[in-house]
Amino acid sequence: QVQLVESGGGLVQAGGSLRLSCAASGRTYSPYAMGWFRQAPGKEREFVGTMLRSSGNTYYGDSVKGRFTVSRDNAKNTVYLQMNSLKPEDTAVYYCAAVPRYCSLLGCRGPSAYDYWGLGTQVTVSS
Repeated sequence: QVQLVESGGGLVQAGGSLRLSCAASGRTYSPYAMGWFRQAPGKEREFVGTMLRSSGNTYYGDSVKGRFTVSRDNAKNTVYLQMNSLKPEDTAVYYCAAVPRYCSLLGCRGPSAYDYWGLGTQVTVSS
């Protein structure tokens, strides 16, 4: 079994930055991609960004493009989400997830492609 644990959430003022971490543990696992999603109260889970394991290519949701960056440290089995220029509308629970098999650029944006999920970390941006 694979466990994903997010950390780094908290309260930040608008315009500030946070870096989230997602540590993977458990059996040896090489997912096709590691992604980040977020969910605000009363809203559907939203795609934030994902990184393909083999190429390192990254893809982002339109609402965060240019402000958020996904990166990784393979030695630590950790994926990061650097969030800059935060806005109050970025307030949500942020989830890390892993997809085990190929997904298209469109498919990798959907939560149904991801088999493993962390429990989430709360990010609150005050105005």
